[in-house]
Amino acid sequence: MRFLLDAEQRAFAASLDALLAAADTPAVIRDWSRGDHASGRALWSRLAAAGVFALAVPEAYEGLGLRPAELAVAFVELGRHAVPGPLVETVTAAVLLKGAAPETARSLLPGLASGRTTATVAPAGGYALDGDAAALRLACTRDGIRLSPGHGPVLPSLDPARRLTPLVPGGELLDLPTEEALTWARLATAAQALGVGLALLDRTVGYVKQRTQFGVPVGSFQAVKHRLAEAKTALEFARPLLFGAALTLRPPDVAAAKAAACEAAYATARTALQLHGAIGYTAEYGLSLWLTKARALRTAWGDPQECRALVVSATGDRRW
Repeated sequence: MRFLLDAEQRAFAASLDALLAAADTPAVIRDWSRGDHASGRALWSRLAAAGVFALAVPEAYEGLGLRPAELAVAFVELGRHAVPGPLVETVTAAVLLKGAAPETARSLLPGLASGRTTATVAPAGGYALDGDAAALRLACTRDGIRLSPGHGPVLPSLDPARRLTPLVPGGELLDLPTEEALTWARLATAAQALGVGLALLDRTVGYVKQRTQFGVPVGSFQAVKHRLAEAKTALEFARPLLFGAALTLRPPDVAAAKAAACEAAYATARTALQLHGAIGYTAEYGLSLWLTKARALRTAWGDPQECRALVVSATGDRRW
């Protein structure tokens, strides 16, 4: 089984990278954190035009069909540029709604595919991401999934760009299968985390080449090289797990990929913070936009312990 991207997938990644590099995403992130969604919505529309959200929508509803490998490619780039918004949640909502009654699917899915509609999903007993920005809100309740009519106040979050809100209870009850949607949510989160980790590593390598101590770049110190090599190894081990899971879409495979990618990104974030020194702690410095996201994604849609437990129960391999 090959986990290397083909020429078309590499071109797709390169086109998204170019689009996002030209979009000044740090400014978009800071606007989004303040509740100003204008620049984020404009970027969302460009991503939708590139086909990102249509990758989780069946062709019958104006999507590109379910293409998890290409979705993983896209979300690595979204993570690399720390794009804000309910990205994973919109994909999750799309996968949920393809199992809805045909009339419901026809009314909601084309908007998700085209980017006209953003969506969020609140897990049972939890908060919705960007409920104030999403037009479609799905709440997981004890009796099933409901279309929520509104949201509560924005709550403090570790990552200011991940704006958490409670959803208003009630709304239409939808009979939707959830296991497949959770698998897609974890796959997209794993890909996003891998991209965040890769960006943190690239930024840190660039920084230690420029920062000097005792008249030489700190990147020439053996201890620094070891830390960066460990981060690089963890990220590169997570990459084939991610794309292998995208090919199989088996829940244990996806859980393994999420645990590996999120732990690698979190470890890279810690290394990046330590090697940047005091400047890495400042909110004004751009590194913080990726640091906080690495920590938040680690527990989104299943923390490492939960994902490892799923792998162990399915395989019996307790090395996880």
